[in-house]
Amino acid sequence: MSFVILQSCCNDASCVAVCPVDCIHPTPSEAGFMRAEMLHIDPETCIDCGACVDECPVDAIRAEEDLFDDDEEYLTLNAEYFAVHPVETDSAVPERKSWRKSDFSSLCVAVVGSGPAAFYAALDLQSTKASIEMFERLPTPYGLARFGVAPDHQSTKAVTDTFRSLGKKANFNLNLGIEVGQHISHAELLEHHDAVIYAVGASSDRRLDIVGEDLPGSHAATEFVAWYNGHPDYADRQFDLSGERAVIIGNGNVALDVARILLTDPLSLSSTDIAQHALVALRKSNIREVTVVGRRGVAQAAYTNPEMLALLSMKEIEVVLAPDEVATDEVTQALLDSAATESSVRAKVRFAQAAAGRESSGASKRLVLRYKHSPTSIDGLEAVERVQLVRNQLKLGGDGSVIAVPTDDVETLRADVVFRSVGYRGLPVAGLPFDDDRGVVPNVNGRVIDPVTRTPIPGVYATGWIKRGPTGVIGTNKKCAGETVDMLLQDYAAGALTASLHPLNATRELIRERNPDVLTFDDWNLLDRAEREAGKVAARPRVKFVDVRSMMDVVRAR
Repeated sequence: MSFVILQSCCNDASCVAVCPVDCIHPTPSEAGFMRAEMLHIDPETCIDCGACVDECPVDAIRAEEDLFDDDEEYLTLNAEYFAVHPVETDSAVPERKSWRKSDFSSLCVAVVGSGPAAFYAALDLQSTKASIEMFERLPTPYGLARFGVAPDHQSTKAVTDTFRSLGKKANFNLNLGIEVGQHISHAELLEHHDAVIYAVGASSDRRLDIVGEDLPGSHAATEFVAWYNGHPDYADRQFDLSGERAVIIGNGNVALDVARILLTDPLSLSSTDIAQHALVALRKSNIREVTVVGRRGVAQAAYTNPEMLALLSMKEIEVVLAPDEVATDEVTQALLDSAATESSVRAKVRFAQAAAGRESSGASKRLVLRYKHSPTSIDGLEAVERVQLVRNQLKLGGDGSVIAVPTDDVETLRADVVFRSVGYRGLPVAGLPFDDDRGVVPNVNGRVIDPVTRTPIPGVYATGWIKRGPTGVIGTNKKCAGETVDMLLQDYAAGALTASLHPLNATRELIRERNPDVLTFDDWNLLDRAEREAGKVAARPRVKFVDVRSMMDVVRAR
């Protein structure tokens, strides 16, 4: 018997740390970890101890003999990974970094943001006995773990249970409802703390820069995701779902999430934590067909294999792929012939070609996956009516990248609503430099740098998407945060940080003076319990508060 990691893998590598025989890969120290879709367990090395099962924060690990039929493909994914990446026999534990042996009990760090990257940084810092003050603009924590993960992926959201332990730590304090730049400035944060880590994510979206992008009925997928997940800033958004056809531009996991939510029976969604206003709207939806458009081939598709497998297992949706768009062309064959090609890329091609060859299921709703096409315009008189596409030919670039070259082959897709899903994008942070081309704060390994001199700005750090761009999954932020914290601790141990002259109490008094309605972790626990209690009545995990006033009413009523 061996254990197998399944779709909900979050990549935070907690399982790696507890494995006594080093059989889970890639590890955070191995090349490719930050790009990995998921982790894998080597069946030849696994001793069936089950330590990983107990440690996994999202319940993604199952014994081989307990797999369901829909999970069988993960055995193949597992075998293919180790065929490309055979396990090394030397599993020596890296030596603890010298600067982590210092005394950090006097260190005080501000963390801006409260998503997974922020909490992973705080967990790392908390273990050193440093004091942490976390600041979040919203009255609820957890960022994209709360507002970005699809409601039908409840096991993935369970990663937040890992962060709850911080609420009981004396050296951690959460300040909810505090916006840096409004209630406290960047300069004041630096003055009141020894260092500041920015983990503010990427809250905007990348644009297509085509004609008609801003027509009524053309929406950023990021806003739709925030809307159905109950983000207070987007709860009042309106999406016209009265038509039958939706088109999604881009084919990453967010695009597949949007497609799945549009096509899933609302009865199934009613047992999730989807926002109530979204559930009401989806019950009235007439969407019957969603087309997802990717500009390159299936081997370059931005979605992950676990998400594709989940789609293909849905009986109520017919997944349609054009055989000629997923056929093995010259470029794809060159990739498949290369020993350097990742097993996940080969799996994408295999899954797509197998799906293209399936007989019609006769399901009433269709998801059409298109490849090698780019939109040239979104057209309509007063609102979205159609999308113009051009077919692309794939070519290999000089650096080995795959380039999509437009041809003369054009096509018109009828569309009643369009969702643009070509990536999240970071926004500038007041007081910090910003790389507008990449949508990140310029940094080297988490140390924020002056873009002109390329030298570190003392005491200022970044982690998560604002550091590296919108790549990876939730658990990827754990390694990212660890790297940033390493830089901070190294600088503190070397005496490179300016110590704050203000006691913590003074900082908290300043915050409460600026915003008397600041909430704490205890206040969040109160809101969390209220949501869960409402969920019990409705047979749901929780019923989310979606407006700040309702949240404040609950806190004030205690």
